[in-house]
Amino acid sequence: MFEARILMIAVFGLALVLAVPLERRLGKSWLSLPLVYVAAGYILFSLPIGLPSFNPAQDGFDAVALEYATEFIVIASLAAAGISIDRPVSWENWKQILPLLLIAMPITIVGVSLLGWWALGLAPASAILLGAALAPTDPVLARSVQVGPPGEEQRHDVRFSLTAEAGLNDGLAFPFTYLAIAAVGMSALGGWTLEWLAFDVVFRIVVGCALGFAVGRLGSWYVFEREADDPVEDEDDEAPRYSTSEGLIVLGTLLLAYGAAELAEGYGFLAVFVAAVTARQRENASRYHRISHHFIDQIEQIVLVAVLFGFGAMLASGVLDNLTVTAAIVALLLVFVIRPLSGLLAETRSGLPWAGKLAIAFLGVRGMGSIYYTAYGQTHADFDQLGIIWATVSFAILVSIVVHGIASAPIIRAIERRDGHIHVGSDPTMASLSPDLETDKPVKPC
Repeated sequence: MFEARILMIAVFGLALVLAVPLERRLGKSWLSLPLVYVAAGYILFSLPIGLPSFNPAQDGFDAVALEYATEFIVIASLAAAGISIDRPVSWENWKQILPLLLIAMPITIVGVSLLGWWALGLAPASAILLGAALAPTDPVLARSVQVGPPGEEQRHDVRFSLTAEAGLNDGLAFPFTYLAIAAVGMSALGGWTLEWLAFDVVFRIVVGCALGFAVGRLGSWYVFEREADDPVEDEDDEAPRYSTSEGLIVLGTLLLAYGAAELAEGYGFLAVFVAAVTARQRENASRYHRISHHFIDQIEQIVLVAVLFGFGAMLASGVLDNLTVTAAIVALLLVFVIRPLSGLLAETRSGLPWAGKLAIAFLGVRGMGSIYYTAYGQTHADFDQLGIIWATVSFAILVSIVVHGIASAPIIRAIERRDGHIHVGSDPTMASLSPDLETDKPVKPC
């Protein structure tokens, strides 16, 4: 008689083997890889074969395991997203992201929190946790709408906006998670709110960005000044190519950025994304960035498969048992009303055609970041009504996986046909942003 865990290992191995070809094939259909693998996880854990239950709403250990697993995959996804961005960092190139961070995200937090308090009857701290968890867009499940690997020469303002927004707001959700934790047991505003504003908002954000920038500069210096002095030469290629072992340096650098920021009381997620973008700016025509991205992308896919199966296991283990009609409506309002309207308000003054604005507003994917923040809140404070919080968050993610998974590819193709993905009057090539983004050009390391 077989053991259930052996079957699970075999299925997981098969899922890893099929992940890449499936992602390519599904890109041409209405299905998405997350949708298929969540369904597979649900079916597997629904079978009467003795697999363990996995429900963080009922088991604190499951919440800790989820926190650690999703923490790592968000780090890997932020690293991959940051390295993918070819666009040089300047006010002119990146200012289009600010409205999404300063308008769309706060409106989403306030809207969901108010619904949680008024419609679901959550305590204020629990309502804020729900809003903070569901506010960030996801760099993990939004792979289909993000910028491609480093070196793409075509400008795509919609993909860039969605990628940069996901990279930054996954860290900016933390202050509001800390606000929820601080609000547990509090009945009124007071000095603790000023302390939260000064420390959790200002200090932690500054420290996270500063250390991310410093580690990114240090890591890129180490790669291009030290390790790249002896690139691997290919007899059939005039340009140097780098050993894939260099990916270990990149991953180590980004983990260092996360750890250093967290040890210094800053936001590690912000540090990882800032470090990746900073490192990408150096020798931006080098093929090394493609190799680094490929290496991290492989790690991300391995963990992603595991987490998607885990989410399917959560659904099969009853995480939605506490879902009420009202909670389902709150999740649907987030996906179809709150995010689209707040995103559209944020994009009102952008230079994108209306098709591009609508695409950015609608494609606010929810995913692993929401699971992480919910699990983090559960393991760091005693929140009331965790069952309804987990049910609402899980249902919102499920709706996002289905709706955005089906709609994202057709929406992106439609706006590209109408040139709705480029700011009006902009050059469609990346050469307008940086003349050095010619990836086939041989580059001699410094």
